[in-house]
Amino acid sequence: MEKSFNERWSVGGNRGYLDNNTPESRTHMRIRLTAGETVLNATLDDNATARDFASLLPLTLQMNDLFKREKYGRLPRSLTAGGKPQSSYEIGNIVYWSPGPDIAIFYDHDGQSIPAPGIVILGEINSGADAFKKYDGTVDVTIEAVD
Repeated sequence: MEKSFNERWSVGGNRGYLDNNTPESRTHMRIRLTAGETVLNATLDDNATARDFASLLPLTLQMNDLFKREKYGRLPRSLTAGGKPQSSYEIGNIVYWSPGPDIAIFYDHDGQSIPAPGIVILGEINSGADAFKKYDGTVDVTIEAVD
């Protein structure tokens, strides 16, 4: 029987969710991003914004290029606040930009900081985020939970 969304976020509730063995026993959700022939694995953080994003999955977004550093796509609705907004990012970060409401995937770094209100880190691509460089313009990206 398929587990509910809340059960999947509990420790050990589903193979798609990993206990990272921290003192807080935080749980992370594994996801897959597919763009054309590119398939990347990622992990969502355990914060209210990331959990709300996960509730939208599976999701296919038309993602556009911005500053040759990120792909961004419009979400069907705003996400719950709960992650800590910040102005910095790392390559591989999957983030939420509330004014959009958009998510962005950073595949390069240009040394610039993110303007207010900042971004909320939803998760991180495990490796290979630079594969998005080959998509000049717009690309459809499917994001789904990994069972």
